[in-house]
Amino acid sequence: MATRRDFIRISGLGLGGLAASTTSYGFYKQLSKSDLKPSELKIDTTRTPTYCEVCFWKCAGWVYKNEEGNIWKVIGNDEDQHSNGRLCPRGTGGPGMYYDQDRLKTPLIRTEERGKQTFREASWDEALDHIADRMKSIAGEFGPECFALLTHGSGGKYFGNLIQAFGSSSIAAPSYAQCRGPREVAFQTTFGEGVGSPERIDIRDTRCLVLIGSHLGENMHNGQVQEMSDAIDKGASIITVDPRFSIAASKSKYWLPIKPATDIALLLAWIHVLIYEESYDEEYIEKYTYGFEQLKAHVKNMTPEWAYGITTIEPELIRKSAKEMADASPAVIIHPGRHVTWYGDDTQRERAIAILNALMGSWGRRGGYYVPEQVDVPSWPHPPYPTPSRTWKDAFPDQYNLAYETLASGICDATIPTISKACNFKGWIVNGTNLLKTIPDREKVIEAIQNLELMVVVDTMPMEITGWADVVLPECTYLERYDSIRVSPHRKPAVALRMPATEPLYDSKPAYWMAKELSKRLGLEDYFSWNSIEEMLDWQFNKIGTSLEEMKRIGVKTFERSYDDLYYYPDQEVEFYTNSGKIELYSTDLAAEGFDPIPVYTPHEEPPEGFYRLNYGRAPAHTFSRTANNPNLTDIMEENTVWINPKVARIWGIDNGQYIYLENQDGVRSTFPIKTRVTERIRWDSVFMVHGFGHNNKKLSRAYGKGASDSELITRVHTDPIMGGTGMRGNFVTFKFEPAKNDV
Repeated sequence: MATRRDFIRISGLGLGGLAASTTSYGFYKQLSKSDLKPSELKIDTTRTPTYCEVCFWKCAGWVYKNEEGNIWKVIGNDEDQHSNGRLCPRGTGGPGMYYDQDRLKTPLIRTEERGKQTFREASWDEALDHIADRMKSIAGEFGPECFALLTHGSGGKYFGNLIQAFGSSSIAAPSYAQCRGPREVAFQTTFGEGVGSPERIDIRDTRCLVLIGSHLGENMHNGQVQEMSDAIDKGASIITVDPRFSIAASKSKYWLPIKPATDIALLLAWIHVLIYEESYDEEYIEKYTYGFEQLKAHVKNMTPEWAYGITTIEPELIRKSAKEMADASPAVIIHPGRHVTWYGDDTQRERAIAILNALMGSWGRRGGYYVPEQVDVPSWPHPPYPTPSRTWKDAFPDQYNLAYETLASGICDATIPTISKACNFKGWIVNGTNLLKTIPDREKVIEAIQNLELMVVVDTMPMEITGWADVVLPECTYLERYDSIRVSPHRKPAVALRMPATEPLYDSKPAYWMAKELSKRLGLEDYFSWNSIEEMLDWQFNKIGTSLEEMKRIGVKTFERSYDDLYYYPDQEVEFYTNSGKIELYSTDLAAEGFDPIPVYTPHEEPPEGFYRLNYGRAPAHTFSRTANNPNLTDIMEENTVWINPKVARIWGIDNGQYIYLENQDGVRSTFPIKTRVTERIRWDSVFMVHGFGHNNKKLSRAYGKGASDSELITRVHTDPIMGGTGMRGNFVTFKFEPAKNDV
């Protein structure tokens, strides 16, 4: 059994790592290797609290500066349940965002057609006046409802307040339709509650962790990776289902190299084994669930032998892995995953995962899924928002009724004028999300953008999306600003403060300042009536029993739970927020909407001859595409590679380390070549590449042309009919040895 010493280490950035990743920057030039001795460094011992913005996990930490006043390092806050005092490589590399010379430095206004990266510099007053005038014009001609916000980041709270005050409720995080939406709907229709973020999984006390398409250790969900390391040390079994021998698979008792797109068949076979070998938690099922007999009848013929012909997983391995789960019950977790939009039937696949967890009795149990709690932080008082006369859902009548959040892809589709659409958007604010690498089908996104009257992009870096903007607003990095209070559910309720460790570089500003300034120009000042961000934060902290002054000292404040209800106690009566008041193995919500109330396996298309299914994922050093230019992180990983099975490589005459181009089933060829990694760790019918590379904006001096873009190759999208998630793993690629003719 592997130990945590064999697993990815998560710790504060050591001085050796610091030296390796910053040698080209003047603010470190006084430090040679011999200088890098902790006892000799002259450090400003004043520390500033923050929480990280490099990924959605938002670990709390402390920022330290050297004696010259330059940011030196960021370390974890020991009080924080997200980080436990330790940051991942991305978190420790955060200062690279601040010192990146490629940052957006001043407001920009477009001077030529969209997409040509032709802008002129503007003052903040000119840029904000321009935006406000265009917003008023759109509201006057089309209605304020035709304005939308697409956001990924803390600043979305302030722009969301502005958009709602303006008269629109169309606020979308791409992470819903492109990432986590199917699992939230699946778990809500099963347990009456979603999984949340961070996920409510009790890995630290689990006895068996099942990862089906979840790459812990590579996606670097900090707290979960740490808990997984501890669980391994305590003897927990890991079962990994993945066509690729991932880091997690290398630490697993069982690796199931499944044929891609057949996961539901495996899940149903596991359910069959548990029910027909009577290995499920009978008492839990009897007390808490609805629809067991329907489920039992449904999976009667879905044996491991049946699944073997679909998944290529040996029946005996299916049975052994099912027994491993049952033996650990209820301290077992079938991980719900994070990025789960794969094949278009993703809500049903996640439903099968939810049902499997229910059969194990893991929901509400130690080592399974705990009951989270969060602090109720009041919002600064403001007038009621106006009621929009239309919403994004008007563009999709009788569709996606179970979607609990706005779909970013829905906003995109509803921006393209069609006779059937009742609502067409005319203006977007895009905050902190590179949509051309986020929403699939790049050409459709561009078509939507070309139909806008106004697109404002707020970002720290000149990403691909900024080239299509009408106005670009440079946001200062998370190290330079106050932000909203971090409130997230966990084992104990807690809050965290982010405050500026230094003054903003260049002419960049925080999102709260931008939104407040726009509110003045739009006559919406009453929605931002605080005089300063410090005033608002202190008022909020006072309401929950602390203060801004105290939070500056401690960074994170953890409260005791209201009740001792982290887990269900024996024989506890529980009413679930479902139609039946029970855990619904047979979903009444899905049945009412005309969908299968119990998951059904349906085959997916196979790759054409000479093509291979395109799988993509994450790397510990990077977050999506947003960190590809970070000088601290490019030193760790500057480009991606494409994993190819040796048998396939021999057929094509491809050598390890060779640069090739990828072309998908629709004839789209990667703009840039990608280095091959010939390895037995990938099935012969698939290839794998890390997401977020292949940037084509030359203003990203480190990221431009490094590796290939998986987003560019995702032109076939399978939409989940239940909640609208965009399945992106139905794309196939072949190998080319020359660039496309129009790229030469």
